Amino acid sequence: MNMITGPLFQAMVVEGALAIAEKKEQANELNVFPVPDGDTGTNMSLTMASAMEEMGRLHEPTLAQAADKTASALLRGARGNSGVILSLLFRGMAKKLRELPEAGGRDFAVALREGVDTAYKAVMKPAEGTILTVSRVSAQYALELCQADPSLSVEDVFHAVLERGDKALAETTSQNPVLAKAGVVDAGGFGFLTILSGMFDAFQGIRRERAAEAAPTRAAADFSAIKDEDITFTYCTEFIAERRDKSRNVNRMRSILNGIGDSLVVVEDDDIIKVHVHTDQPNRALEEALKFGPLLTVKIENMREQHTAKVVEGTADAPRERVIAAPEKKFGFVAVAAGEGLENVFTDLGVDQLVRGGQTMNPSTDDLLHAIDAVPAEVVFVLPNNKNIIMAAEQAVPLSDKQVIVLPTKNIPQGMTAMLAFDADAETTMNRDAMVEAIGGVRAGQVTYAARNSEFDGKKIKEGEFLALCEGRLTANSKRQSDVMKKLAREMVRPESAFATIIFGEGVSESEAAKVEEIFRRENRDLEITVIDGGQPVYYYLVSVE
Repeated sequence: MNMITGPLFQAMVVEGALAIAEKKEQANELNVFPVPDGDTGTNMSLTMASAMEEMGRLHEPTLAQAADKTASALLRGARGNSGVILSLLFRGMAKKLRELPEAGGRDFAVALREGVDTAYKAVMKPAEGTILTVSRVSAQYALELCQADPSLSVEDVFHAVLERGDKALAETTSQNPVLAKAGVVDAGGFGFLTILSGMFDAFQGIRRERAAEAAPTRAAADFSAIKDEDITFTYCTEFIAERRDKSRNVNRMRSILNGIGDSLVVVEDDDIIKVHVHTDQPNRALEEALKFGPLLTVKIENMREQHTAKVVEGTADAPRERVIAAPEKKFGFVAVAAGEGLENVFTDLGVDQLVRGGQTMNPSTDDLLHAIDAVPAEVVFVLPNNKNIIMAAEQAVPLSDKQVIVLPTKNIPQGMTAMLAFDADAETTMNRDAMVEAIGGVRAGQVTYAARNSEFDGKKIKEGEFLALCEGRLTANSKRQSDVMKKLAREMVRPESAFATIIFGEGVSESEAAKVEEIFRRENRDLEITVIDGGQPVYYYLVSVE
């Protein structure tokens, strides 16, 4: 086969997902910083898994359908910066592929280049030696070859992209000083080429036996926390209606359904209308749908019965339909955190919705979008609390019907400080500026352990050593935790420092935390110190000084 068709592209996406699932740990190992949250491979694998899941629902799709569904699934399933960039690459590809019944070599090269352009536009300060570099160099090379010889086949383009991509990947070591010191290539670039290699296998009709299965993960929901009386309407009603009467006003139906229910979502195109609504009058909803044309699918479920069954069974399979809470207040908040103590802290600070995640499990754009939907507010501030979650949060902004503001909180202490700076009586812009300013005044430190042998900033690091980080930089490493704590305290505390917060994680006792408190107090006797049992994984201590 010389052309990419819809079913073939569908198979290519699946094989690409399986390929990165198989090699995700190899990608993780390329994360040069020795802390145990090197999860580029995991993030890219989970992101691709969302597309593979979507491909499983398609039957003989057109190329446009397969490309668009892939892009949409990747956008919603994107995890971490690498996952977001991957979704942007495929979104750009879809822009070109959706115009074609099938794609040849030059078409594929143009689509790859469009993907690169889309990704670069979304990244504020693109750095060399990353997945962006590998994708740009390889796509540009393939496009130049096609311009010189328009008759090149898809197979020729794949060979060119992978060959030049391998060279570009090797070059990342010298392009990025951090990679150079560690002597490794970029993890994101490796993951991208792994996915392309899997896609090429599928194009050639090769279905390899993969050692790993790609499968998306879902957050669990506690149904017992929901009371039966909290369910306003009984029937979850979903249907797809064929749009034969194209002159009929969809907004009128939307208004009628809004009057008889809630959690309304209406999606339309030229051919169909898809509706989700919670109502006590599903018959009325279907009557309105039939005015447009015949019903293609109908699903009506009794949510009260479902809820009872879930509680009895103790299951936690959360529905993924969007449930958009009507605004009851001006401002609301979503925060990302892991650990019961931290979750309680953010709740006490006024956060409406908490998304489980952080250092080792970055939530997807879809996870964040569902949390935003659930906040009953006109304006929703999102606190990612991790630099690797900020991009995924920003991707949720255009998907939401609410005004969403993503605050650039790179760690938990910054998120807490931002919440303390919020003023319920101030306007949106004033609050955003005040919270961003407050974030800038926080010095953050962490204590964790080395997940691998490494060399960083000229320091040799051995697996299992304690690591102290300040503002993302390695401050100390030692087999003795007390040694790294002392060096961290000296680095963080200044004569003018007034407040410090010490958050201790799972496995750390109160007595151990008290010793750390004393270490910090020795640096400044006037320092007001708050100690919190955060219960967070991976990091023994999270520390902030202001």
